[in-house]
Amino acid sequence: MTTDYDSQREWAFQTQLVRGATERSQFMETSEAIYLTSGYVYKTAEEAEQSFKGDIERYVYSRFRNPTVNMFERRLALIEGAEECRAMASGMAAVFAALACQLSTSDRLVASRALFGSCQYICAELLPRFGIVTEFVDGTDLAQWKKALATPAKAVFVETPSNPGLEMIDLKAVCSLAHAAGAVVVVDNVFATPILQKPLTLGADVVVYSATKHIDGQGRCLGGAVLASNQFITDKLTPFMRHTGPSLSPFNAWVLLKGLETLDLRVRRHCENALLIARALEKNKALSRVAYPLLESHPQYQLARTQMTGGGSIIALEVAGGKEAAFRFLNKLKLIDISNNLGDAKSLICHSATTTHQRLTPEQRAEVGITDGFIRLSVGLEDPNDLLADLSQALA
Repeated sequence: MTTDYDSQREWAFQTQLVRGATERSQFMETSEAIYLTSGYVYKTAEEAEQSFKGDIERYVYSRFRNPTVNMFERRLALIEGAEECRAMASGMAAVFAALACQLSTSDRLVASRALFGSCQYICAELLPRFGIVTEFVDGTDLAQWKKALATPAKAVFVETPSNPGLEMIDLKAVCSLAHAAGAVVVVDNVFATPILQKPLTLGADVVVYSATKHIDGQGRCLGGAVLASNQFITDKLTPFMRHTGPSLSPFNAWVLLKGLETLDLRVRRHCENALLIARALEKNKALSRVAYPLLESHPQYQLARTQMTGGGSIIALEVAGGKEAAFRFLNKLKLIDISNNLGDAKSLICHSATTTHQRLTPEQRAEVGITDGFIRLSVGLEDPNDLLADLSQALA
């Protein structure tokens, strides 16, 4: 079956999530097929030659492209409103590929300071090994962006909302400044998901995801994705992928396709539960701070309302009493699991300073608001009353 992708762009995104980019084999299966193959065969040597030269468009090796992976890529591109998508083995593979494919020695990268620990490592330690200069700014301070982007830059990298402190970045304003400086804007949209925020419509050039999170959303597999224009994917990303090999397995692509079918339903429920719980926790005196994008107390509440259609699944908490009190709270939880994953059907919680951001110095953690009492809560799909009861007894 040949898929008419142009007509599918006219579908509502809920329809795209379920049916977008489906390619049925000659067996006309209902659920997408899993093409567990590393390579493909050719009828003649001439066909193989033409395939590798690019004269014929077809699958040649699953490190390059695979039918199941391609379905996932095309469906996610439809939902995001992107021209093209390339799937990766993990979210971090996607982040590194999106940056490394376009940066060279002496190029300049400007990044928001509040980043996931591994993203911070790539920007602060790994890329500089290759002679790439990284400058960090307070992502919420437009004056710092203006100063940093008064000098030409090759790329800008941001998370919004940030992991784990939920800082919001004004994407329209930052993208405008970045483009004036000649920079390509890469946005890690994992906390917002393609359901709640569309960075490309706000001026971004590249969007990256850890599909491990909400897109799978059930703790089953790893995956990542990079979405951008045809030109960026063809000229920059595809050669990098072909020769470095961060490819997504067909089985994981199939699992992620199944995750996309229910993504909207799950994310909306995540948001409902998280907002209810965040409002309740704001009143708990055992917590010195509760942050959630759609709480009126959030410093960028108005920006969050403008830029996102929901607050997401993550709540940032600060337990009064530092690490000892935070550990005591975590160890008393009976329903919510201690885990460094997020965006899962199950509610998960972790102490950021000793897990996801333990590599940072105390001074670096302080700069992004990760204190010894800081806790990241990923709200799942359980009954919110059960979650609140568990949180309350652990904080008591």
